[in-house]
Amino acid sequence: MMQKLYRDDAIVLRTHPLGEADRIITLLTRRHGKVRAVAKGVRRTGSRFGARLEPFSLVDVQLHAGRSLHTVTQVVSIEAFAVGICAEYGRFTAASAMLETTDRLTDEVVDPNQRGFLMLVGALRALAEGRIAPPLVLDSFLLRTLAVSGWAPELQVCATCGAPGPHHALDIRAGGLVCTACRRPGAIAVRQATVEHLIFLLAGDWENVVDADETVMQEAGRLITDTVTWHLERTVRSLSYVER
Repeated sequence: MMQKLYRDDAIVLRTHPLGEADRIITLLTRRHGKVRAVAKGVRRTGSRFGARLEPFSLVDVQLHAGRSLHTVTQVVSIEAFAVGICAEYGRFTAASAMLETTDRLTDEVVDPNQRGFLMLVGALRALAEGRIAPPLVLDSFLLRTLAVSGWAPELQVCATCGAPGPHHALDIRAGGLVCTACRRPGAIAVRQATVEHLIFLLAGDWENVVDADETVMQEAGRLITDTVTWHLERTVRSLSYVER
């Protein structure tokens, strides 16, 4: 049973106004899963911690547990990723897609997922630093997030019969690449270079990821977006703004 007053590290996923001066903050916490909390008075000019509770922020937050909404009682900033992320449109759209995907994937999640939390922190930090192209950071994050959720696409053997690859058709409904015998209408032809790029993205092998041909990156990005949309059963709106 959750204690009435507790602390945790958290990423701010989104906010929306409540009344004249308050906000509801949606947080992905390290040890308590996704939490929705009221931050009272943060829209006032003299708020003590309003600026710390903006999307992309990594914070140490103290919360008072409520029946449906918790209450923010204290916030300490750990890392302000928004400074680097908002400096460039490409970083901002990629980071927004990460937060929206995380929010949607955790809609029904009660148990905390520390691996997913740390992956989001690492991806936001990479975007803020700007050393890797935003679409590549995003695509790797999306693939690895799918993997943590149990939806990693099968890229080595046939997703239907298990026949060893290489295979060159992706069937999202089947869960990954399929062989010629198992290929159904609607499966997408995929080049071997793109398959390898997807494998590198899933492994976080940046040395090979950044050397990929631009056409391969774009093809992989479309496949990843389609896979995320299929599993969520709805569109992640922010993905349509990502510059590829």
